Amino acid sequence: MLIDDPKHGGHSGRLCRAASPDMDITPTFAELRRGNEQGRVQPCPAGVFDLPLISARHRGPFHASIAVIAIGLLGGIAAHAAPSPTVDVLIEGGTIYDGSGKAPFVGDVALVGDHITYVGPHRAIEATKTIKAKGMIVTPGFIDAHTHADVFLEAPTRAERVNAAWLDQGVSTVVVGVDGGGTPDVTDYASKLTKARVGTNVIPFVGFGAVRSRVLGQADRAPTAKELGEMKQLVANAMCEGARGFSTGLFYAPQSFAKTDEVIAVAKEAAKRGGMYDTHQRDESSYTIGLLNSVKEVLRIGREAGMPVHFAHIKALGVDVQGEAPQVIALIDAARKEGLKVTADQYPWLASGTSVDASLLPVWANDGGSKALAKRLDDPLQLAKIKKAMVENLRRRGGASSMLLTSQDEPWTGKTLAQMAEVWRISPIDAAVKIMRTSLAKGGGGMDVASFNMAESDVELFMKQPWVVTSSDGSNGHPRMFATFPKKYRKYVLDNHTLTLGQFIRQSTGKTADIYGIEKRGYLKPGNFADVLVFDPKTYAPRATYVHPRELSVGVKALFVNGKLAVSDSKTTGATAGRVLLRKSVPDCP
Repeated sequence: MLIDDPKHGGHSGRLCRAASPDMDITPTFAELRRGNEQGRVQPCPAGVFDLPLISARHRGPFHASIAVIAIGLLGGIAAHAAPSPTVDVLIEGGTIYDGSGKAPFVGDVALVGDHITYVGPHRAIEATKTIKAKGMIVTPGFIDAHTHADVFLEAPTRAERVNAAWLDQGVSTVVVGVDGGGTPDVTDYASKLTKARVGTNVIPFVGFGAVRSRVLGQADRAPTAKELGEMKQLVANAMCEGARGFSTGLFYAPQSFAKTDEVIAVAKEAAKRGGMYDTHQRDESSYTIGLLNSVKEVLRIGREAGMPVHFAHIKALGVDVQGEAPQVIALIDAARKEGLKVTADQYPWLASGTSVDASLLPVWANDGGSKALAKRLDDPLQLAKIKKAMVENLRRRGGASSMLLTSQDEPWTGKTLAQMAEVWRISPIDAAVKIMRTSLAKGGGGMDVASFNMAESDVELFMKQPWVVTSSDGSNGHPRMFATFPKKYRKYVLDNHTLTLGQFIRQSTGKTADIYGIEKRGYLKPGNFADVLVFDPKTYAPRATYVHPRELSVGVKALFVNGKLAVSDSKTTGATAGRVLLRKSVPDCP
């Protein structure tokens, strides 16, 4: 390659660059010559010395001799190829899907340290460890676009922080801080995880709920000018500390108390610093403003804040809006056509997962938080008003038989709300109130429920959109935490043929990396970080169910996270090689 030579004001050059962990694929000799003629960087073929080429203007007898030696070396190597250097890991003979959506091919992937150094047809490469991958699928490590993985990442034991629930699905990177829950103390959060060591890479968002709660508590009111300024500053600081973007969960109190203008004002601080807007939108059903108006609100926030918008776990939830996927898609496509960047993620399940409280309580009942809710439930007049609203919300959800209670180690675990009402010989609404009282007595937080309220036709239509990627929304009490990616593969690739294998992989790797701006991940490419998955297309499958939601998935032959083997033959190795992937060079920061 030709390099500016500041000492002589001319150019010096190199025949090639010696092998390194982040070099591009080793070129052919024709590519090498072409690269040098065009002034491009090219790595050395194995065994070639890294020799300088001096520009003609500064050549002397010594320099000419060096050039002759270099040319002789090239000719000699062409006739007698030197042995390839040893790599740490060679994944040999697998069917490679590189994350780009291009056609797969059979070949090899080589890793040195935490980087990929070769992706291509089979070649003679010595390796410290070789994985025979014939018949296996080789892809970038999967990226989960929306998770609640902090339950493991911030756990007290290393065994939990390994994050096996995701690793055993082939997931190497998780997005956290979603639904408005992300702490604004991004530096402290990243330092904590880095020191504790975790099994997957982590991408944090700063959350509106965390910010609003810090400034306003749980109050149902608008902020003062001073309080709005405090919220904006918290988001600005978090973005400058490396948050990927700004998340909201406008369905949940106290975020649901915020008007659109308030959200836009705070979101602009993330927009100034290159962040994206990720949202569990205000209404995925017919609770408040309705699904279509909620979609319009999200698009308005993106336009007025001047930032890309991303719909978390896009869906049409409940009997009132089932079948509205085409209208949602039309709104998003129109906005994209106008130039607004709009994307979404989705989980492949017909049941959503949340708490009994969030499913059934009216929004106003949460004003002031858990203590205020407990007082309302003890007030006969307030309780009657709450129960009246709960009747309508239960109807929206499809009735008591559609709500499976999934909190672990409770008397109702694995039963529907209808079944518990029969056991207790009370109405389903009274049964729900009893469950909520138990939750409040234990400190709040809500009891988990899987709510069967989505139509297969909506799920498949959303899944086919070119702007949708895979997510789990993984949370306690729902099998999506342990089984989303193999579930999507088994049901929507093999059984329903909704997607091709290539589309599934693209939605789980490169496209997700593009949306979130994740550098050097999501693609099998020399120079990228070595997050690499090898799975068996015959055995890759979910094991978790709604009744037993914590069963680990199977079929991952190998998963590397930053070059470290995290899963081998469907068993985690105990490696904690994950990193917190903070944004760098953030604009408009001190």
